[in-house]
Amino acid sequence: MRRLLFTFLAVLAACASPGSLEKGDKGGLVSVKVDEGALSDAYAPRRLALLVGVSQFQDSQWRDLRYSSKDAEDLAAALRDPARGHFDQVRVLTRPEETTRASILGALRQLRQEATRPDDVVVVYFSAHGTLARDGKGELKRYLVTTDAAYRAIAQTALSMDALKSEFDQLPSRRRLMVLATCHSGSGKSLLPRELEAELAGVKAGFYARPLEESSRASMVFAACDWGETAREDEGLRNDIYTHFLIDGLNGAADRNIDGAVTATEAHDYARRRTYAFTEGRQRPSAEILEVGADPVVLSGRIDRTGRPELFSYNPRLDGFTLKVDGESRTELPGGTAVAPGRRTVELTKGDDVLIRQVVDIAAGERLPLERLLSETFPRRSLALMGGMFSFVDARSRAELLPAAPELALVLRLEERPLPDLSLLLDVSGSRGRKELHLVPGTGVPFTYTSLSLGAAVPYTWKWGRLSLYAGPRVAALLLQRSFQTEAFTGAQQYFTVSPGVVGGVVWRLGERLELTSQVQMMVTYVVVDGRGQAVGFTGGWAGMGYRF
Repeated sequence: MRRLLFTFLAVLAACASPGSLEKGDKGGLVSVKVDEGALSDAYAPRRLALLVGVSQFQDSQWRDLRYSSKDAEDLAAALRDPARGHFDQVRVLTRPEETTRASILGALRQLRQEATRPDDVVVVYFSAHGTLARDGKGELKRYLVTTDAAYRAIAQTALSMDALKSEFDQLPSRRRLMVLATCHSGSGKSLLPRELEAELAGVKAGFYARPLEESSRASMVFAACDWGETAREDEGLRNDIYTHFLIDGLNGAADRNIDGAVTATEAHDYARRRTYAFTEGRQRPSAEILEVGADPVVLSGRIDRTGRPELFSYNPRLDGFTLKVDGESRTELPGGTAVAPGRRTVELTKGDDVLIRQVVDIAAGERLPLERLLSETFPRRSLALMGGMFSFVDARSRAELLPAAPELALVLRLEERPLPDLSLLLDVSGSRGRKELHLVPGTGVPFTYTSLSLGAAVPYTWKWGRLSLYAGPRVAALLLQRSFQTEAFTGAQQYFTVSPGVVGGVVWRLGERLELTSQVQMMVTYVVVDGRGQAVGFTGGWAGMGYRF
């Protein structure tokens, strides 16, 4: 309502001009003064939180949780505190009528209507039982146990994580965090139907593969434990263990870069390490973050100074690696650490293996994702030896110039760092041999030929794991020589042309160095044969092995 009022006043002010209304004037303009500070406050990003603690259940098969409601209330106190979270709105749902499936979904949809700006900070928190069940298609799904969830009808009555994640992803905010203080392991804050528990016990891997949360841009999903582990409450802490340390970090202890604020990733890393130590390694909180950037989700305090540089990674590829800075072990990934500005030797190790060792210059306030070092370390050039065919497109050119012929090619591919989605292709190909021209049916004119082509292309590259596809414009110079030794004619002919065209290819990486690659190109040129000019197309297709260096 406040925003609507200030919007209305601003519109009036924009349309107003100085002067007074004459008596009887209709539609005259009146100047209105609008306080700039008040207007700025009305359009400032908001900080909103929805915290849900489900402790009691209608179905007696679900055991009540001691501290789920308290978890939500304690976190709410930290977020409301002007000296810590200074959130504008914190809504807590703990009563049985507030924690049904319909009530929770309704609260999420209301939050979507309230957090309308991309730069609003939104926190969604759940402390509850988790469980697993098969849906109507027989697929194993994860569920949040709501107050009205029926033990014998989980898929129909509980809140599926897919539905929860869908509502979360529809929030307009790009600064959003969801925290799941729950688990699906069958123990701790979890309960599985007996038949499903028996089924999982027979799986040789010990548990189903961990699902990957697909976080949308600038969103984060934190979980109190890793997939298949147990989230625990603790009587001594009187909280969910992870939640206790998360709140503790908001008091300022988690501010690792000392900039005056505790961000979401700082709070999670603080809580993760302490939860791991407190449970003696039995509970490892996890995070799924697609894009961190400057970590826009500030949970506590205010950034009032330039912080120390940070190195971090939440990429599953680097899970379990140890981050060392200047020879000192700093943290096990996923996670991050703050370092002193300047030149630093950064290493990623696992046991005695060193994945990365690189010297970097890092400035105050900079956040360096370790994936960037990984991409810079990975070889970005490849040289491929390939074989294939060269041919003119039309039948006339194949009959009068050169039939389809085998050729060898050498292709150099450079993946340019300033434009990571583009690459530079340089290739040289050639062929030599004997052919016959069939100008008259039933007769053949023998000749020897030599072809040489030099090409350059700047294709766009699409990458999916080990597979890369590329396509783009190409230009090539073609030199073709023919020598005839017949009774009617003895001599040599030579053609040279520069041609535009397109190129496309596919690369399958076998390892860090070797790759399989294939490439096709289509070119258009103009040649003169026996005094007659004609536009012709020629094409080539190659396949071979490449080496990255």
